[in-house]
Amino acid sequence: MVVWVATCSHPFRSNRGAVMSDSSAGDLSRTMADLARSLSAPRTLDERLRAVTAAVVELMPHETCAGILLISGGKKFETVAPTSELLRKLDHAQQQLGQGPCVAAALNNLVVRSEDFRSEPRWPQFAAAAVDVGILSSMSFQLYTSEGKMGALNLFAFTPSAFGPDEEVAGEVLAAHAALALTAARTEEQLRSAVASRDVIGQAKGMLMERFDIDAIRAFELLSRLSQETNTRLSVIAQRITERS
Repeated sequence: MVVWVATCSHPFRSNRGAVMSDSSAGDLSRTMADLARSLSAPRTLDERLRAVTAAVVELMPHETCAGILLISGGKKFETVAPTSELLRKLDHAQQQLGQGPCVAAALNNLVVRSEDFRSEPRWPQFAAAAVDVGILSSMSFQLYTSEGKMGALNLFAFTPSAFGPDEEVAGEVLAAHAALALTAARTEEQLRSAVASRDVIGQAKGMLMERFDIDAIRAFELLSRLSQETNTRLSVIAQRITERS
């Protein structure tokens, strides 16, 4: 995604060529600045994502609810940072039916819009479910696809054709913020896991050195051999040794 943010005399432009009005660009600029400050402060991932969904709802001209759908392994659905509990119901319906705009965005498309669910041919079953709860239009943005996990930022409105070019540009920018927050959280989790694995492997090595009167190199070789022979990750072998000692 490419977004240019210029001075007040220039428009915002998305990668599809949509141009924002001066007033909309000003609102987006202020929201981005506030969001950047809030995301830079020490906060949990949920707090950061809630800041994104709250900001995108604030920028929409029509009554809108927003949330983030995460899909793992193509089966596990998780609704994150919803501005309304209605998002959980809509995501659950998409999981049960195997269709809907959020799923389409997360799995296949960068941006998915539905102007009016009353005449939506792509997901007829979900469209009917959405209309039943008063939802008439939507817009979804793919966040990332990585290691069997997908995500989308989703907006639903109670009026038809609620999302135009200005709203799409604003959504793209805030989707980028959400994607960055999720990526940073995954990286942090991987680092914590790596540190924890290193620590437990060190503990297991120490136990083997003491028990068998061997040096650190031989202890690590023993752990590696056990890992290979049992087709089990080294950190898991180390954890089992520390738990049994």
